[in-house]
Amino acid sequence: MSLAYIGLGANLGQPDRQVRTALAALATVPGTRLLAASSLYRSAPLGVPEQPEFTNAVAAIETTLGARPLLEALLAIEARFGRTRESAGAARTLDLDLLLYGERTIEEPGLVVPHPRMHERAFVLVPLLEIAPDASIPGKGRAAALLAACKDQEVKKMDS
Repeated sequence: MSLAYIGLGANLGQPDRQVRTALAALATVPGTRLLAASSLYRSAPLGVPEQPEFTNAVAAIETTLGARPLLEALLAIEARFGRTRESAGAARTLDLDLLLYGERTIEEPGLVVPHPRMHERAFVLVPLLEIAPDASIPGKGRAAALLAACKDQEVKKMDS
């Protein structure tokens, strides 16, 4: 079994509902068990003006799937939620990112773990630290220390 962390985000449709439903969908992936899910957080889109705010969360899962099959399962869930990929940074009905896969570093076409920009994004680090306070990002360091460099990014915890 491998421990993996999944970033969830949405800013089209009903983002709060979609993220909650996607968390439940993660638990249905064969060979996978949902261990923990963060609260939902609201954040402004980074680097892309004039989009609705995002709803974000992070989930911890335990899985027998390898990183590539897990990514394929995540992409299938996104497709069920109507995710399209018109352009980088486009608004989305659901985004599922494989953030961490054990302690592994993976660089393959279409699969990079740890997620290449997670250490620069408060909307990932804040919910990750909620469920994994001692999390480290291979090659980058402790998530708590990395969050200090993101202090200009506002992330608001939503009411349950």
